[in-house]
Amino acid sequence: MEKLTELMIITMEECGELTQACSKVLRTDFKDHALQDLKQEVADVVCMIELMKKNGLVNDSDIVQGIQNKMEKLEIYSNLTR
Repeated sequence: MEKLTELMIITMEECGELTQACSKVLRTDFKDHALQDLKQEVADVVCMIELMKKNGLVNDSDIVQGIQNKMEKLEIYSNLTR
């Protein structure tokens, strides 16, 4: 399998696992084992983002700008930033 294809597939899988871990935290009412799973899945996704950076797909300034854009939207449409 070509390297970038593998990177994209594994990243998609890890994002799916993070989605499941978030759901499990809510279903189990924030139990320790669910929070541990969440932490691991967040780390897995961050690892894949680091590999995307290493392979030139994104860079730190892209990510910082994206974070700023998302924070601005959340300030308008959510209470998470307050």
